[in-house]
Order: sequence, then structure tokens, then C-alpha cells
Amino acid sequence: MKKLNIFLDSSALIAGVISESGAAHALLQLGETEDILLTISELVFNETTRSVARKSPDNLEDVQKEIKKAKIKIVKDPTHAEIQANLYLIEDPDDVPILLAAVKAKVDYLATHDKKHFLNDPKVEERAGIKIGTPRDVLNWIRENLNPE
Repeated sequence: MKKLNIFLDSSALIAGVISESGAAHALLQLGETEDILLTISELVFNETTRSVARKSPDNLEDVQKEIKKAKIKIVKDPTHAEIQANLYLIEDPDDVPILLAAVKAKVDYLATHDKKHFLNDPKVEERAGIKIGTPRDVLNWIRENLNPE
């Protein structure tokens, strides 16, 4: 059976690194045990390190460790031309490269805490053709797919 591949945006990755009790951290643990595949883009990596350095510098080293421990694959960002051609996917143009990287990586699910741009607009999921939800949504979906009744 093909392993489920989950794309983490920076909000999900940061939550997983900083909190040891949340759903995002559980996703990192599943990546560590190789029960699932985890993917981020170069932009997500850069956003995450920049944000953690600014807001929680004590956790900056943990970002690198968690990425390595959870065996997170880092994919290339989409090109400028690809981004421009796909601006229709999501309202905020700054989120297009993240959504497009997830689509191009052919992931099963994109995990995010971004309600405003990703979670509160069901059309984004429809247009992108991938599932989008919170890390908790992703965990529930993984349970359903790993243990079909």
C-alpha cells in the first residue's frame, strides 16, 4: 500500500515543532516512524525558520532537528511562471506557491492552520484538487485510511 503523503505549510510545521502535544506534532511523529511521508517546499522551510527565529529563537535548532527526524522531504518551489498561471487557485497570491508546491508534489493532503485563506474557502480545495485541513483533520483522515472498516 502506498504511504500517505502530507504537505505541511509553515503554520503546521511550526505548531509541530513548538508544541509536543498537538496534532501537528503527532504528524511529525508519524513521519519519524515512517508511517506517512511528510513534504514541505523550500518556501515553507524558509518561512518557518524566519518565523521561529523571530518569535521563538530558542526553538530554531529544533526546526532542523525535526525536519531531519521526521524525514521531511523538501521540494522545489514552483517557478514564477507557474505561480502566475495559477493565481486563480487561492485568494492570497502569497499562498499560491505553497498550494502549488503541494499540488505538484502530488500529496494526499495539505495540513494548515490558515483559516482565512485555506480552511474557510472550500473552493480552494476544489480548485487545487487536494484535500486541505487542520493537522487534526489530517490525523482523523489518516486513521480512516489506515484502518478502513
